[in-house]
Amino acid sequence: MNLLKLLDKMCPDTNSPEEKEVFFSRREAFRQFGDMSKKVAMAAVPLGILSALPKVAKADTASLIGVLNYALTLEHLEYRYYQMGIESGVIDGADMAIFTKIRDHELAHVNFLQEVISNVLMGTPVAEPEFDFTAGGNFMPFSDYPTFLALSQAFEDTGVRAYKGQAGNVMENDVVLTAALSIHSVEARHASMVRRLRTKKGQDDVKGWITNDSIGSLPAATQPIYAGEDNVSHGGVNVVNLTGIDAAAVAEGWDEPLNKDQVLGIASLFLA
Repeated sequence: MNLLKLLDKMCPDTNSPEEKEVFFSRREAFRQFGDMSKKVAMAAVPLGILSALPKVAKADTASLIGVLNYALTLEHLEYRYYQMGIESGVIDGADMAIFTKIRDHELAHVNFLQEVISNVLMGTPVAEPEFDFTAGGNFMPFSDYPTFLALSQAFEDTGVRAYKGQAGNVMENDVVLTAALSIHSVEARHASMVRRLRTKKGQDDVKGWITNDSIGSLPAATQPIYAGEDNVSHGGVNVVNLTGIDAAAVAEGWDEPLNKDQVLGIASLFLA
């Protein structure tokens, strides 16, 4: 019960005009105080943030199927990559259990998305494409373990940014949004684990975060995966100017989304 309703219930049961006048004067003061508090709270929010809030139309079934098939394509890519890595024998024995677990996670994501598309949304799941993880002979991930780890990080980082980029397109469906965010955080954990493994292998430039749009020691072809990560403006506010923190640290503190075209452009490098 809010304060004004409570005050109404407490209104004195009296015929005295003086008592009623005092009571209702206090009630009006509370009302005005509440209105003023709302105005102060709104004034404290930068106008840039208010104008930057997304206006998302209600998602229809066809668009949800499209978004989930897009996610399913990425999950197919990740699952197939880890399955082929396990079969190739390139993975160091000590790390095999880790990548087997990650492979199982990706397979669970594939099966889940297929189930939702087929039996919840009554759509058709996209078929698994044919992949070429050498990108036309530019990479040898299944014969060189450092390369396998590097591409694993690249794929996981792509997944993190891709799921973030589609959150607004599924936010009208609580079930789909919750599932997408649940997968998103697991992809981030995969990326963190792969970074740890790369550090163990002596790759000292590996960080747990992304500085500007630097790819570190990853192959040059992975640069589009980190495009836009040097952004320092959020909600219409330049965080460097706001806080005085240097641009590199600010860029590290935010992970940027990738839109559908950007992600498909990255994935196309590995389509047979």
